[in-house]
Parts: sequence; structure tokens; C-alpha cells
Amino acid sequence: MRRLRRALPVGPLLAWAVIAVVLLWAFFPDAFAPHDAYTSVTRGLHPPSAEFPFGTDTNGRDLFSRVVYGASESLAGALVAVTVGLSAGTLLGVVAGSVGGLVEDGVMRLVDVLLSIPGLLLALTVVILLGPGTVNAALAVGIGAVASFARLVRSEVVQVRATDYVEAAYGSGGRPLAVLWRHVLRNSLRPVVALAALQFGAAILALSTLGFLGYGVTPPDPEWGMLIAQGRDLLGAAWWVTTLPGLVIVAVVLAANRLSRSLGRER
Repeated sequence: MRRLRRALPVGPLLAWAVIAVVLLWAFFPDAFAPHDAYTSVTRGLHPPSAEFPFGTDTNGRDLFSRVVYGASESLAGALVAVTVGLSAGTLLGVVAGSVGGLVEDGVMRLVDVLLSIPGLLLALTVVILLGPGTVNAALAVGIGAVASFARLVRSEVVQVRATDYVEAAYGSGGRPLAVLWRHVLRNSLRPVVALAALQFGAAILALSTLGFLGYGVTPPDPEWGMLIAQGRDLLGAAWWVTTLPGLVIVAVVLAANRLSRSLGRER
């Protein structure tokens, strides 16, 4: 049994399957949504059934169709957030790790300040300043992820920069920028990719939290956090309105975390 598990990594395969399904929902929602996500198709608060797998909301709209259509908003927001955090954090980490001295001290003190602020509090502060909306919420979450990427990239750059092949590249007349690109950055990518996968799941959770608090999309556009918020007062009468979209979020976040662990072990 252990040999079979090693030969067939069930955990990563399931994680990839979950991510693939949600990506298909985001790119081809019409192929998976059985009903229109914006119009009423039956009476309100219809329980889950063969026709309505996730039941319906208070307005009689198919909840599964709204979850499918909401995947594009949630995944796009998470992608923007990870891109912002990865880009800015990598730039700060590379500058700190390659330049050193006072520049490194200044950058890392800024990173320490960002890390000292709880992520959700920082995201709420930024999104309040920028205003509600998916893009602004994604930018707020991305700013909160900058510090984690910067600290990791800086440590990897410092570690790789001290290796023999990098010293040999400098000794053979390599230009600093060329050595940094060809040798240092390329050999520092794997842990950064693993962190990006982890931050992707965290971004979905943070965006859903902001959507739950009313800082995401505006109704009637579907978004996972907003769908949960719409049913928070109906737990006793219609548990499916909050529970089933919440389980989708949990599955995606756990899948992203599992992929991050797999990428980290392959290092």
C-alpha cells in the first residue's frame, strides 16, 4: 500500500483536479452552470436536489450556477493579488539580497513593518482607502503579501549568491545583472513558486472575507464571499446557502496548500 501511494501521489492529483475544475468553471461557466446565475428559476430557498445541486437562494436563483460564475471573480482576484505580491516582493527581495548594506537594512525594516501588521487588517485598511470592488480588494490583498515574498526572495538570493558557481560566473567576467538573471534568480525560483501557490489559496480566503464584509463585487454579480454573506442569517432555515459555497472555498484553499507542499518537497 505504501509503495502504491508513493507511485501514485493521490494528494497532489486530487489537488490538481480541484484546481482544474475551478479553472474550467472560471473560463467556461456556461458549460457547467445548469441555469442562469442572475434570474430566478424556481421558488426561493429550494433545498439541494438533482435539479439544483446547491439549492437556491432567497430570490430563487440556482446557487450552484452562481458558485460557478463566481469562480471567475474569485480566481481573477486571487491571481491579481498573487501577481502584485510576487512582483513587488521579488523586486524588493532581489534589491535587498544583491545590494546589501544600508539598502538591505532599509528594505528589510520595511518588510518587518508590513509583517507586524495582521494581513486582514492591512487589506481592510487599503481597500477602505481605495474603495470596494474586486480589483481594489485584490490590490489590497496583494500588498499584504509583498512582505512574505520579499523576505523569502532576499534569503534565497543571499544563499545562492554565496555559491561557488555564482562566484565563478563573476570571476569569468560576467556582468552583475546577467549573473543575477541567469544564475541567482533561476536557482531561487522553486521556493518562490511554492510560496505563490500557498499565497493563491490565502488570497482566495482573504478575498472571500472581504466579499463577506461587503468590499467585493456589487450584487447581483456572484462572488464566493458575498454568496456566503447573503445566507448568514439563514443558517437555521437554509443551511445550504452558506455551507455549500463555503465548502467550495475550503476545497480550493486546501488544494492550493497541498500543491504548495508538493512544490516545496520537490525542491
